[in-house]
Amino acid sequence: MSTERVDPRRPRWHLRPSAVPKIMGSGAAVIGFLDVISAVFPAFRNGRMHHMAAVFPGTVSSLAAATSVVTGILLLMLAHALKRGKQRAWWAAVLLLPVGAATQLVYRHSIFGAAVSLGLLVLLIRHRDEFTALSDPRTRWRAAVNFVGLSALAFALGLIITSAHPASERGNPGFTARCEHVLLGLFGFEGPVAYTSDRVGDVVAYSLGGLGLLIACSTVYLLLRPARPVAELSEEDEERLRALLVRHGHRDSLGHFALRRDKSVVFSPSGKAAVCYRVVSGVALASGDPIGDVEAWPGAIERFMDLTRAYAWLPAVVGCSETGGEVWTRETGLDALELGDEAIVTTSEFTLQGRAMRNVRQMVKRIERSGYECRVRRVRDLTEDERQRVRLAADAWRGTDTERGFSMALGRFGEDEDGDCVVVTAHKEREPGAPHPELGDLRAVLHFVPWGKDGMSLELMRRDRAADPGLNELLIVAALQQASEMGVARVSLNFAMFRSALARGERIGAGPVLRGWRGLLVFLSRWFQIESLYKFNAKFQPEWVPRFLVFPNSRDLPRIGFAIMQAEGFVTLALPLPAAVQRFLPGRAKRAPHRHQTGYAAPGTAPAAASAGSRSGASGASDGSDDAGHDAVA
Repeated sequence: MSTERVDPRRPRWHLRPSAVPKIMGSGAAVIGFLDVISAVFPAFRNGRMHHMAAVFPGTVSSLAAATSVVTGILLLMLAHALKRGKQRAWWAAVLLLPVGAATQLVYRHSIFGAAVSLGLLVLLIRHRDEFTALSDPRTRWRAAVNFVGLSALAFALGLIITSAHPASERGNPGFTARCEHVLLGLFGFEGPVAYTSDRVGDVVAYSLGGLGLLIACSTVYLLLRPARPVAELSEEDEERLRALLVRHGHRDSLGHFALRRDKSVVFSPSGKAAVCYRVVSGVALASGDPIGDVEAWPGAIERFMDLTRAYAWLPAVVGCSETGGEVWTRETGLDALELGDEAIVTTSEFTLQGRAMRNVRQMVKRIERSGYECRVRRVRDLTEDERQRVRLAADAWRGTDTERGFSMALGRFGEDEDGDCVVVTAHKEREPGAPHPELGDLRAVLHFVPWGKDGMSLELMRRDRAADPGLNELLIVAALQQASEMGVARVSLNFAMFRSALARGERIGAGPVLRGWRGLLVFLSRWFQIESLYKFNAKFQPEWVPRFLVFPNSRDLPRIGFAIMQAEGFVTLALPLPAAVQRFLPGRAKRAPHRHQTGYAAPGTAPAAASAGSRSGASGASDGSDDAGHDAVA
């Protein structure tokens, strides 16, 4: 029998402090929704629901209806920020609740309704220490997004309001008349629709006017508030990262991708290690292992975690190695999940001889007999004209509207600072009238970034769709055969997602669960190059090195996965803007006069480094498909 004594003063249940913001955010969402419903639908404020509606801020008078709509929308907009513990959302809620309490007293004379509003206010004040998160990085472009989105919502609510309230006996107004009434009402003017009484007309007029005022005030606020820049790697940070890569770049094949200029960086207190990341939809995505000395990794990781807590971001690491995953989980308490395997080939052991390489050997010989020639060079050995031709080719042969890649892509080509990169090109004269004559005899390109002093990692793989099948195999074989002459002992090829599941699922004796999982992956390969990249990589008999995803909790995986898909370029939520407009967006400006144009895009278009890189994509092996590279981990 247990002899433990229970303290009678101790509460039977204890609310975790971290749960307070989520509860408050959920409460704000419920209150905001009911406020909007009670103002939009008159029947909701009558009958049985009248007493429930009295609990929440808002009144039944004309002015209170408008106040209820505006307050409800604001609470709905603040709900997510309150769940994340944002400090500004707390201040906004603290200011809104007294207004709701005053509305209850002045217009409804409801002491109980005012008490509930003040009670929520007291709870917020009591737990104010849980709302310390800073605002996310922002730009003034959010004002335009707010104006468009809120205008569409206000117009839809306005149509519901005008339709829900009874019109006069002169007949039911048509849809065109109601639309005109809503548009005029949002600007504070009287519309063509007449209602049964002045009171009903005032309810509609004040509600529409309140929505218009909300659109104007929120847009002006977002436009005039101080702007914070989007993630962009400064020249000073880039120089510090390059110095760390010189000393410790051999540890991780993805280390050079930390130099993407659409990432932010946080350094350890000693400056000997750094974590590069980008914030996407409230998720702070770090990629690869920390850069620098392993002994200084914990300091950089601690600063990164402090940053995520300060801004209430969800931390995640995509594509880290086994060593990196162990350090991340040990230092942060996060969990890890194997994403797939990276294909690594040792150049001294690579050969085309043997039965296992028969298909590759035959394919290479056939493509060589077709007249293709390969050249393997450092980027610094290319002329500016050749560099520009590669940029144009990479953009012309891209299989998607946007560049893909984040964790395993550099997103630029041909800059002087990247002179150690290796480019492999295939050449063959084009037939008269063939597309892209400006590319000359260039038919395919591989781009490798340095992996320490004796390695290189595949960053870009593009080929002309009209070229003969097997050209990618020829390029990789040429790179592996000539790598030793350039002092390269190891080459990192594509990343194959869930490779171990695909390999084990096709073996004899695999169980039904493993076979079912493999079947799902094969099905998804129709849209994401999962199986094709695995089979393409396996041709070169590589060593498979696992890569991991580090995350806080299993329930966060859908949100993290969606953020990764955004970062890698598989999902685009931004408005499609003309190239002339994108040039003026934050992060698109030229970095320095001495630098060449970044990215793969043609002159006059947005640099690819500002959106996403290109180590992802289709395998493009021998089936005439898209481009290849380290596949995006999404």
